[in-house]
Amino acid sequence: MFNKSVVRLGEFDSSLGFTLGASKFKFVVWYIVKCIFFLNPFPFPNSIKRLLLILFGAKIGHSVIIKPRVNIHFPWKLEIGDYVWIGEEVFILNFEKVTVGNNVCISQRSFLCCGNHDYSIYNMPYRNSPITLYDGVWIGASSFIGPGVVIGNDTIVTAGSIINETLDSNGIYKTYTKPYLVKKRWK
Repeated sequence: MFNKSVVRLGEFDSSLGFTLGASKFKFVVWYIVKCIFFLNPFPFPNSIKRLLLILFGAKIGHSVIIKPRVNIHFPWKLEIGDYVWIGEEVFILNFEKVTVGNNVCISQRSFLCCGNHDYSIYNMPYRNSPITLYDGVWIGASSFIGPGVVIGNDTIVTAGSIINETLDSNGIYKTYTKPYLVKKRWK
C-alpha cells in the first residue's frame, strides 16, 4: 500500500540523548501535582504554584504570575527570574534547562520546546537543547520557541512566530511563512 520508509521508529531508544534529571517517583508525583494545580482551569494563587515549583527543584524569583493551564514538564530543569508573567496554556517542554530572566512575559499558548529528534538518522534519536530568555523578553501569544534558542535582552517575538535560532537583543522579530520544500530527504 505504501512505499517502505527509511525511518525506523521501532528502533528508537529513549535513553539516548535524554536524562530525566530526577527519580521516576518524583516525576509521577510532579505529574499529579501538575494536573491538580497547574493544568486545572481554576486560578490557584501564584504563591502556591511558586512554592510547589520550588519544592520540585525549580528556581523561581519573586512576583511570578503563572496563569491556569500552564504545562511545565520538569520543574527541576527550570529557572525563572523576578517579575515574570506566564500566560494561560503556555507549554514548557523542558527536556533540557529553560532559563527565563527578569521582567519576561510569555504570552498565552506559547510553546517553549527543548525537545527535538534527528530526522537524518533512521531511528530518530533525541536532539535536545536548552532555551534561554534574557531580561525584558516578550514572547507573543501562540509562538513557538525551539531547542537551543537564546533570545537577547529586551527583545519582542510577535504573536504566532516560529523561532528556531538565536535572536539578538533589542529587536522585534516576527515570522510569516508558507510551507515550502527545503530539500528532498531521499531520492
